[in-house]
This record gives sequence, structure tokens and C-alpha cells, in this order.
Amino acid sequence: MASLIDGIIAPIAGLIDKIIPDPKAREAAKLELLRMEGTQELERIKTQMAAVLAEAASPDPWTSRARPSFLYVMYALLLWSIPMGLIAAAQPDMALAIGRGMNAYLNGLPEPLYALFGTGYLGYTVAREWGKARGK
Repeated sequence: MASLIDGIIAPIAGLIDKIIPDPKAREAAKLELLRMEGTQELERIKTQMAAVLAEAASPDPWTSRARPSFLYVMYALLLWSIPMGLIAAAQPDMALAIGRGMNAYLNGLPEPLYALFGTGYLGYTVAREWGKARGK
């Protein structure tokens, strides 16, 4: 059990080191992580990590590629800004109409879908970091 907890806390602590630049805030976040060690919150994180790792290790190519494929869709949406910039330079009215249409569409998506994206992105990142730390 201790090695499993260390296997979860170590990657998260490494992620904290990369994300939080302020040394005091970083240490506070690590102390909070250690405080969570015995709580149900850590159990919840452990369960989520186990699910993410099981999916990533799946021999089924559809399952193991699900998160990266979803991320590629999000990257494509972000990269759409390049042709939109060119359209805006050539036909500003058309670019505004396209932007309004895209905003209306994105505002129409349910909030849980955005939460799912954030959870998937974070889970994928943590699983990759954990795999790298374990040498896989």
C-alpha cells in the first residue's frame, strides 16, 4: 500500500514542481498533498489514477488511443485560429460571422463536457508522467 501511495504522490509532487514556480506556494501544495495522504480524497485520486492507467495499458487500440485522439481534436480547434486570422485579414465581416457562429456553438456545449476535457487532459498527463517515472 505504501508503494502505491508513493507511486501516486511522487508523480503529483513532480507535477507540482513543474507547475508552481513560487517555492513557498510549491511547498504549501506538497504539504497539502501529504496531508491528503490519509484522507478519502487521496483514495479518490488513487481510484481515478488506476482507471486511467488501466485504460492506457489496454491492448485494445481504441481504448489506449482515446485520450490522445480527443486531445488532437482540441489541438485542431486551437490551430483553427491561424486560418481564421487569414480570413479576418481578407474578409473581416466573414471572420466576425464565423467567430459569432463558433462562439454560439461553444457556448451551447454543456459545462460537464468542458470538465470532462479538463479531467481527461489532466489524467492523460499524470498517467504519462507516472509511466515515465516508472521507466515505461
